[in-house]
Amino acid sequence: MSAFWGVLAAAIATSMAGQTLLKAGAGQPSFVAQLFDVRTMTGLCLYGGAALLYIVALRRIPMSVALPCTAVSYVAAALIGHYAFGEVLGAMRLGALGLICAGVVMLALA
Repeated sequence: MSAFWGVLAAAIATSMAGQTLLKAGAGQPSFVAQLFDVRTMTGLCLYGGAALLYIVALRRIPMSVALPCTAVSYVAAALIGHYAFGEVLGAMRLGALGLICAGVVMLALA
């Protein structure tokens, strides 16, 4: 079963890479330019790959556990947003991210 947890982790990481590329492509002057930006297209492909990995993980991990574990991506998104795009992380957001982490750990151990 641990291999399926690895696949779930890969799905989350691939999804986050796709999300980061979608954000990077968002600086284009128009929606059409953004849509055809190589970063946007690559991000969409990574999202598709993440979905395929998630499907594999669901073969052995209950959905009631797997889906909430993807909440780790919220923490990763906040950190990537802060360090890569200069987005602000205040005390309230950091506290909320801590609660998310605690919830994910509790679910994974249950």
